[in-house]
Amino acid sequence: MERKFTGSETVGEIVAAFPGASNLMKAYKIDFCCGGGRPLSEALRQKGIDEKNFLEELNRLHQQALEKQQQNVDWRNAPLCDLIDHIVQNHHAYLLKELPLLSEFVTKIFRVHGGAHPELAQLHRLFHQMKTDLEQHLVEEEGTVFPLIKEAERAGTREAFQKANETIAKMEDDHSAVGELLKEMRNITDDYLLPEGACRTYTLTFQKLEELESDMFQHIHLENNVLFPRVSEQA
Repeated sequence: MERKFTGSETVGEIVAAFPGASNLMKAYKIDFCCGGGRPLSEALRQKGIDEKNFLEELNRLHQQALEKQQQNVDWRNAPLCDLIDHIVQNHHAYLLKELPLLSEFVTKIFRVHGGAHPELAQLHRLFHQMKTDLEQHLVEEEGTVFPLIKEAERAGTREAFQKANETIAKMEDDHSAVGELLKEMRNITDDYLLPEGACRTYTLTFQKLEELESDMFQHIHLENNVLFPRVSEQA
């Protein structure tokens, strides 16, 4: 099988070209959202992961996807307005639904189990900091950033893209901050390791937090590695 990926590509470029690679990246705890700008070979060295074996697995999965003719939308070429609508309708809608529910769950396990598990106090604080940051971030994106990008695409002028591009750095900083909070939450819970005899709510909370992390990785990836670079290229 001819190898498609060599390790010289950035992590973000690989996931943009082959969205299915996100599952492999997540399995090896390789950050493909905020850390998407690093070459894969560098990310593998930092993690102590055998590059040859990883690339063989990556390219095997990619070949399987091609053979099955899986039709994933190539967001690198789709209209920007379609990509934005996809982000809002899927990832933003997911957050608006899940953040309030998770707030209740995180608070409940802290209240009930915090005495025996002091790390839940830290989890409670970190989650709610992230929740506040994300809610403000979504308002700014949907109210200012995304409309400017859509207008730039409609206008097709460099000036319009420059105006939209001026808003991107703040969004990327927000993403980095959220990425750090997600890492801290995972660290203090020892990779969401459940204590012996964990109740149903405890178990469900950790499951939902891992689902949130996974969705955020894909969400940030689409913006940092696909949407924003496409805007910058035309600014």
